[in-house]
Order: sequence, then structure tokens, then C-alpha cells
Amino acid sequence: MKKATKQEIKEIHQLFIDKYSDAVTELKYKNVYELVIAVILSAQCTDKRVNIITPALFEKYPDPKSLALADIDDVKQLINSCSFFNNKAKNIVEMAKKVVEVYGGKIPLNEKELMTLSGVGQKTANVVMIEYTGANLMAVDTHVFRVAHRLGLSDDKTAIGTEATLVKKFKNNLNALHQGMVLFGRYICKAKNPKCDECFLIKYCKTKESFKV
Repeated sequence: MKKATKQEIKEIHQLFIDKYSDAVTELKYKNVYELVIAVILSAQCTDKRVNIITPALFEKYPDPKSLALADIDDVKQLINSCSFFNNKAKNIVEMAKKVVEVYGGKIPLNEKELMTLSGVGQKTANVVMIEYTGANLMAVDTHVFRVAHRLGLSDDKTAIGTEATLVKKFKNNLNALHQGMVLFGRYICKAKNPKCDECFLIKYCKTKESFKV
């Protein structure tokens, strides 16, 4: 597959910034505690579904302290329409316990410290930092992975590899680029039946056939 040229990368960067500079996550949250949980739950689950699940969860467990003491079966019950809910319930309760025990009940706003929490990998930590602090970081989910490959920005086999390549090629405005690529992948450059007639990046597209993830 052809790779994007330096000039194309520059133009793609600018077009994303122009269109999505004000973009934010579609996950609903009121504070960083709610954001961390929403991002953990959103793995392999739609933001729409997460937004349906979280109000009752946050009402019952409004802070790390209450969630750390929660009955795991009750948490499972509250999030059971989410994919992998058993595992996620365990993770968010463990996450809350560590926040209480190690960080005095406050979610750490540091990428490396966030990654010490249960259920928080590099992607989740980066998404939280991008969304909550506007950090110049990139996070690669299925949408970003697909868009990066279809535009010839990356031919990496993994999300982490793709992230490193995008950081190197784009360098700045990474937070806006991440949000833009997520929304672009979700609504226009979809896995199946991409809306090529609505695409503002059509001339940079290397393939719409592969990467149906």
C-alpha cells in the first residue's frame, strides 16, 4: 500500500485541525473520576452504550471511596449491558481501591501513574490526558487505526506502533488530531460502507477496502 508523502501528511494534519479543532469525546462525564471509568468501559463498547450505563453507576458510586467499598456483584449488575462487564467491574473497583490507598482518593493526572491503575493501559491513560488536560498525546483505538492505515499514514501492525508513528509524523496538535480521527472514523470513514462521497480527505485515501476494523 502506498504511503502518504510529507506534503500529504502536512495537508492531512491541517485539514483535520481545521475541521475538528473543537472536538471533544462523546463520553459524558462530570469529573476525571467519571471520565476514567467511562473510558475503561468504552473498550470494545460504543460511547452511546457507555452513556446509557454510567448515570446509575455514578449516582450510586459518586467517588473513588464509595466505589472502592462496592459489592462487585452490584457493580456487575449496573454495567451488565457493557461488553466484558465481569472483567470491567473487577477493574473499576480495583482501580478505585488503588486511588484511595495510594493517591489519597484523587485520580492522578499523570500518564505513568494512571497506567498503574487496574483497567488503564496506555491508550486509556492517553485518552484521559488528552480529554481532561489537553495533553499533546495520541491514542489509537480501532477508528484511529483504520483511518491512519487507509490514509497511508501508518502500516504498523499494532495500535502502540501506530501511535508512535503518528506522534512522529504529526508532532503537534495531537489531542485535536486524536479526537478528529475518532469522529472521522466513527461517522465518515466507517469500517463497512465508508461515506466516501462525504469525505473531505478522499484525495488522500490509499484504500477503502482493507482495515475493516
